[in-house]
Amino acid sequence: MELPQALTAALLLLVPAAASAQVERFAVVVGNDVGEPPDVPLRYAEVDAARMASVLQEVGGVRPENVVLLQGKDADTVRRALIAVNERVRTAGRSTVLLVYYSGHADSVALHLGPSRLELTELEQLVRGSAAAFRLLILDSCRSGALTRVKGGTPIPPFEIQLGERVAGEGAVFFTSSSASEDSQESDELKGSFFTHALVSGLLGAADENGDGRITLDEAYRHAYEATLRASSRTVAGTQHPTFQYDVRGAGDLVLATLEQKARGRAWLELPPGRTWLLFQDSAEGAVVGEVASADRVRRLSLRAGRYFLRGRAPDVLLEGTVELRPGATAQVDESTLTRTAYARLVRKGEGTADAVTSLEAEARMRTALVTGGGLCPGVAVGISVALRSVTITPRIAWCRSSFSNVDLSSTVDQYDVELSLSYVWDLRAISIELGLTVGGALLHQSFQTAGEAPTRTTAALQLTPSLLLSHDLGAKSYLFLGIAGATYLLRSEDSTSSAESFGPSFALRVGLGFGVRL
Repeated sequence: MELPQALTAALLLLVPAAASAQVERFAVVVGNDVGEPPDVPLRYAEVDAARMASVLQEVGGVRPENVVLLQGKDADTVRRALIAVNERVRTAGRSTVLLVYYSGHADSVALHLGPSRLELTELEQLVRGSAAAFRLLILDSCRSGALTRVKGGTPIPPFEIQLGERVAGEGAVFFTSSSASEDSQESDELKGSFFTHALVSGLLGAADENGDGRITLDEAYRHAYEATLRASSRTVAGTQHPTFQYDVRGAGDLVLATLEQKARGRAWLELPPGRTWLLFQDSAEGAVVGEVASADRVRRLSLRAGRYFLRGRAPDVLLEGTVELRPGATAQVDESTLTRTAYARLVRKGEGTADAVTSLEAEARMRTALVTGGGLCPGVAVGISVALRSVTITPRIAWCRSSFSNVDLSSTVDQYDVELSLSYVWDLRAISIELGLTVGGALLHQSFQTAGEAPTRTTAALQLTPSLLLSHDLGAKSYLFLGIAGATYLLRSEDSTSSAESFGPSFALRVGLGFGVRL
């Protein structure tokens, strides 16, 4: 492998819809996180295998005693398990289906099972040579597409399988997670590989395009292909193309999973459109159960009754919460009951999909006098705030006007500021606390009203201002903020009584109340 990414192989069952009740199903599910040197250890290959074994028993019609789950085993153990299951298939005395799944390291020649290798040609012979009427082999591993290419398959886009005409009642089908020249990839967020995650989600209902409760070969492949393409296109390694190759004859729709409306111990969860929903068992730290993407037309999954944590992603907000599923019931997610987190917070936590969130801000300000005898300076400021993972950067322009008067004259001072603020933000439950430092320059234009002559004056100043700001989200795209700053200006000033000029720092307190809109 060129990148430390996961490989997974999924075996699923193909069974004619009309005869599914008479078919005995067997599964050999293999996962190995360790390959041969210099393979980088995987994190989720064995987890993917456990998920696949569980789904096959839950909705795939494979009885627990007919599932062989091998995690971290070598090639000889896998070989002997396949031979033993093939013997059980041969003596079953009824129509059978063989499901073989592998998740782990591989190349275009062999599976890497720790320090041992299982040649793809041998694996194919063990599957094809089985006495089962249907054999399905799915490999989620790097360059696994070599298996389909050897038999004439090539990386192909989703296609419509005419099940009654081209796919038959017995034979062999091969799914692979990538083409012969690609790396398969795993995700820390999904806690598994893109391909197996998409396939499992599809079998739980996301692939049920016609809503008949049966996940067919065409539906499963289409969903896995499109979901894997969509997820992997956003990664550094690039797009991953699942492949498909079949050798079947006869007639009948091939069904991979059956989702009963009132299945014992199970429930349906319906998810709102426009978001990508990820489901975890019990809590956010629990195992990933399934996903429904924003682009998916099917918006419901069949799940075991129990407690689930939901995470919904929209373009500008993250929705999180829990839902309890009761056996035999259908639950609909109510977004109003979920916690909403704007993506600016997610970016700062390192959890958002974007690297930055940009906002437009407008602020009403009030500054105390810079010089003795000066007045308050009310004004406004506008800026663009860019929230990054480690810092928030905000360039602004501002204006305020103050006035002064005595028995001889009165004056007005217009101040124009250009500022750049850098701040660090702590996000609390209801508010965010922002501690920052502002640097910038200012022009102060002073005009006089007097019975005599008094020319206007323009003075330049430098600004250095520490600040404290509190903000509160009003919704996914808007927020209010309140700021207080100790403004320090370095400028030339004139005493109003003695007319003596001086150059040095002047200090003032500034407060502001503003409104922001995230773009």
